[in-house]
Amino acid sequence: MSGYSHILVAVDLTEESTGVVNRACALCKAYSAELSCVHVIEPLSLAYGGDIPMDLSAIQEQIQETTRSHLSEFGAMFNIDPDNQHLIFGRPETEIDTLANQIGADLIVVGSHGRHGLALILGSTANGVLHGAPCDVLAVRVGI
Repeated sequence: MSGYSHILVAVDLTEESTGVVNRACALCKAYSAELSCVHVIEPLSLAYGGDIPMDLSAIQEQIQETTRSHLSEFGAMFNIDPDNQHLIFGRPETEIDTLANQIGADLIVVGSHGRHGLALILGSTANGVLHGAPCDVLAVRVGI
């Protein structure tokens, strides 16, 4: 197996993301790979099914600005180049796979809670990424 040259780590910007990024950083060091990170904001209209009869654009803009700031701080903690920090709107599993394809990532690192039963059937972001990924996927167990 040849090594990895560009690793994309998906983060939700919680404390659990730190362990996921640490794993990605270790792989980057081992393979002398480039590291990119992504955080996907699910639009409020998707999260609430569009059933809220009000304009959510101001709230969505505030979420975006706050998240952009957190992503920048998070990226700086791990020396991730600002050009390799991606903030995207959409469905996480779809957008992560799309970005990996666009930037030529050959490994995606995601956190996984190890769901079972109904939660597994309904799917998780890690599971969704795995099934649509254009490259290898490493699911790092978190929250245990």
